[in-house]
Amino acid sequence: MSKRAILLFDFDGTLIDSTPAIYASFCAALANNGFAIPCQQSVESSIGHTLHDMFAAHGVPKELLEQCVADYRANYHAQMERGTVLLPKVREAIALASTFAFLGIVTTKRGDYSRELLQRFGIAEQFACVVGIEDTPSPKPAPEPILCALETIARPEIAREHIFMIGDTLLDLHAARAADVRGLGVLCGFGQEADLRAFGAPLFANALEAVAFARESIAASR
Repeated sequence: MSKRAILLFDFDGTLIDSTPAIYASFCAALANNGFAIPCQQSVESSIGHTLHDMFAAHGVPKELLEQCVADYRANYHAQMERGTVLLPKVREAIALASTFAFLGIVTTKRGDYSRELLQRFGIAEQFACVVGIEDTPSPKPAPEPILCALETIARPEIAREHIFMIGDTLLDLHAARAADVRGLGVLCGFGQEADLRAFGAPLFANALEAVAFARESIAASR
């Protein structure tokens, strides 16, 4: 099948599991600034949001947000490689997706950190673009990161119904709807299944199942 689609992926909870690195770095930043350490479940429930929003949700006042974010990033970058793994079926998902689609990453993680991880896993060359938190003024659920990715991939010949955003949280699905692309949810990450089901987008166990659905949808439209 020729490349007749664009598949955009969220990163954390969709393609990778970096929970150990995220939680350790988040706790270190809080401790460095005199705040109590939250449980891991509390931090996991906010992954996907910006770091500023995550820290604000855990009681950090506005005047200390930048310091906490800087402390987090310094700690995270030092340990992100050893604290991150690909989720199950991700290599298969990317291999399948690359046969029929142009691929991109749309994440609230820093784009440079994301590229380093993609290089580490040997899959960076499969992605035409990586849009990180620093690349647009408005993060997901705003449409701007998806629109930025589409502008970078620059394939105007691809029909809108053949553009998919695959992610594990409502932020991804709301962004897809706002950008007028097809949102597909996965249950392998941090979103609550009940919330994702209530949104009404197709849901899948993992990225491979979502990619297979996209492929079948495109084939059926020929």
